[in-house]
Amino acid sequence: MTQGGSKPASSGIDWESLPYGGDLYGELHLAETAPQPAPEKDSYFPGLAICGVAAAAAAWLSDHYGFPIILLGLLIGLSLNFIAREPKTHKGLDFASRTCLRIGIVVLGLQVTFGQITALGAAPFGALLVVMTATFFAGMLGARLFGQSSYAGMLAGGATAICGASAALALYGVIGKDRLSQAQFALTLVGVSLASAMAMSVYPVLAGEFALSHQQAGFLIGASIHDVAQAIGGGYAFSDEAGAYATIVKLARVALLAPVVALVTLAIGAPGEAAGQPVWKRLALPWFITAFLATVALNSVVTVPKELAHGALVGSKALLLLAVTATAMRSRMDLLMEMGWRATVPVLAATVISFGCALGFAVLLL
Repeated sequence: MTQGGSKPASSGIDWESLPYGGDLYGELHLAETAPQPAPEKDSYFPGLAICGVAAAAAAWLSDHYGFPIILLGLLIGLSLNFIAREPKTHKGLDFASRTCLRIGIVVLGLQVTFGQITALGAAPFGALLVVMTATFFAGMLGARLFGQSSYAGMLAGGATAICGASAALALYGVIGKDRLSQAQFALTLVGVSLASAMAMSVYPVLAGEFALSHQQAGFLIGASIHDVAQAIGGGYAFSDEAGAYATIVKLARVALLAPVVALVTLAIGAPGEAAGQPVWKRLALPWFITAFLATVALNSVVTVPKELAHGALVGSKALLLLAVTATAMRSRMDLLMEMGWRATVPVLAATVISFGCALGFAVLLL
């Protein structure tokens, strides 16, 4: 104590002015001086890994319970769409939905030859063209009558007319997400897959009720069922002769994927294409459609071993399953719920017209 019992004088230290005066353990100082961690690089792995697991689950369920594998992939992908909220998954999911799709379509060309198309004959092939044209415009008309986008009608009509989910994926690559939302695309995929699954079970029974011959039943089933595997399976469910003819008819439809995509590209232009492009540029096909045609041509002039063709078919299905599953994961369920039943009309209209036209030609021509 100082004289007179007074308290010691204050040291006069201004603690507020001192650097880190209140930092008892040095955290602030360390936070500023410690080296910052390098930002994480985008990786394909998270999205591809999750998509692969979901696709494998769909394949297992399909193998054990006989449910259509593409439809299972869609449903599982939609149930896991909350995963896409995580930005780390976007790069892998986008790769699966685009690149895997394109490679899968190219590999699908090993299942088709130009000889299979000519084997139909002029009259059945002409009838098939009429069925496909009517189906395409039925989807367009259904969309227009019920207030849907014309692009939704193109997608539904084209997918129903050609080969189901794989055609829908190829056409969506031309239409683009700026013209048609991924939610509408996912709903179209679900509708096409459900209609194809139902048709595989019902059409062979109806063919029997109508007392169609083997060739007539094969044409009806091959010309109207959307998915390749289900069209062939439906044909063989009627008879072996009908299955063989349905296979030829269905593969002829698959071979027409490239011309239909070319016509749609010419009509609407590629995504992001500047206005006023010359016609020759608008006619340029997407690279994977050109590669699909090249693969069909190669398969037509070179005898591909059965083992290789079978492996290509399995690989194509796997890649398309990954693409469908990833697309479903990237779709928003809230937008799907807002669309309502009207969004399903284009697929329904195209399916009904496809069956009616195919049945009419089967009875009148064969």
